[in-house]
Amino acid sequence: MSATGASTAGRPAAGARPGKRDLLSISDIASDLPALLHRAEELKALRRQHVLPRPLLDRNVAMIFEKPSTRTRSSFEIGVQELGGHAVYLSSSEMQLGRGETIADTARVLSRYYDGLVYRAFKWQNEEELARWASVPVINALDDREHPCQIVADLQTLSERWAGRFTGRRLAWIGDGNNVLQSLVLGCAAVGLDLIAAIPEGYRPSDEILARANRLAAGTGAKIRIVADPREAAKDADALYTDVWVSMGEEAEAAARKTAFRGYTIDDGLLDLARPGAFAMHDLPAHRGLEITDSVMDGDRQAIWDQAENRLHAQKAILELLIPPAVPRSTP
Repeated sequence: MSATGASTAGRPAAGARPGKRDLLSISDIASDLPALLHRAEELKALRRQHVLPRPLLDRNVAMIFEKPSTRTRSSFEIGVQELGGHAVYLSSSEMQLGRGETIADTARVLSRYYDGLVYRAFKWQNEEELARWASVPVINALDDREHPCQIVADLQTLSERWAGRFTGRRLAWIGDGNNVLQSLVLGCAAVGLDLIAAIPEGYRPSDEILARANRLAAGTGAKIRIVADPREAAKDADALYTDVWVSMGEEAEAAARKTAFRGYTIDDGLLDLARPGAFAMHDLPAHRGLEITDSVMDGDRQAIWDQAENRLHAQKAILELLIPPAVPRSTP
């Protein structure tokens, strides 16, 4: 639905550029994931050698953020700049979008200025609306349904730890069936990684997301399971992943959520149930003492800081994939 409530389903963006691709869901790039992860690792290695490919030279990217951000904003801004482009941060509260201009009108205008749009939104429907009317690629930097860029970084981190092999590995999710988990279940299914998620009743991912994940898993052999007991999920897992119990916009539910998720904390005892060499993951920010303990966060059985760094490399690979290089122009 648009900001005015009128449906725009089925209306393609006027003047959409040939070959335009959007990243709204991790499933939009399911077939690209092996190449994307390989490229992200290449870009990481090149950066450490102080070599920065610049395929986005003369490209401009708008970053529309409705929610606060540390890692997403920093990694996208630096990523665009390191690829040779120019990133512009646009807070929705400072745009006409925040004063009643429709998403459709905003998309049409920004498409005339920019070569790509990164959108961090409260609502999935608004993400879809921007992509429907934009004639340039739209990248989902988080909404209430998915967080695809995070999951590309997560899979890169796991690939690094496991020498590029997902088959025969098991990832355990402990906590809320939120937007991160919904993208994660799709990403794991796409690359053939088994996922077992321990989630309390009433907080599980949507049936539609699970059905889509199972269709992807049918082609890769991944096994997707949802259980209630964190210990069952952690047993024999190769990695344990968690996220905050109360996401932005859910503050009114904080007390009920803390009660529902009691016992879903990744601590040393839970990690001891996993396989030798297992490690903890968290997409940050973390509420220490709730979903994860200090001893795990600050210990040597975690990949959390690698995850955070890999947001930069994964998003550079995504930008490179979706935003075409500038067409050389002759000097007048």
